[in-house]
Amino acid sequence: MAKMVLLASFLSIAGNDLSDRTSKIELTAEVEDKDVTTFASAGWKEVLGGLAAGTLAVQFKQDYAATEVDSIMWPLFLTRTPQTFEVRADNAAVGASNPKYTGSVLIKEWKPITGSVGDTAEAEVSYPTSGAVTRATA
Repeated sequence: MAKMVLLASFLSIAGNDLSDRTSKIELTAEVEDKDVTTFASAGWKEVLGGLAAGTLAVQFKQDYAATEVDSIMWPLFLTRTPQTFEVRADNAAVGASNPKYTGSVLIKEWKPITGSVGDTAEAEVSYPTSGAVTRATA
């Protein structure tokens, strides 16, 4: 079984490659469990899958210069509309061993300033997906 260390992951939001401003990427997907238990279930709970949802959590290294992370994310936050995203475990070409996950997320929060004296300027955010998240190897 192959093992992998995340060294050069890829993140793009609204067509902006933010990989060099990111130190953590977490894409999760889940399906609601809907209880369909009846008396005929013999005392065992039965479930079916309901709506699917996802979350893209990111830790950015903050930078306020023109064309840097704050100047990219603040306008996306102000749009109040879902933005496209793409994530990959590695920034190499998409392929069978490096799939890409794409979809849209709502930029529902932005943290321009957070931290204490002596901390690295970072922004840790979490965005809900909007619509389907797809996986592709080509």
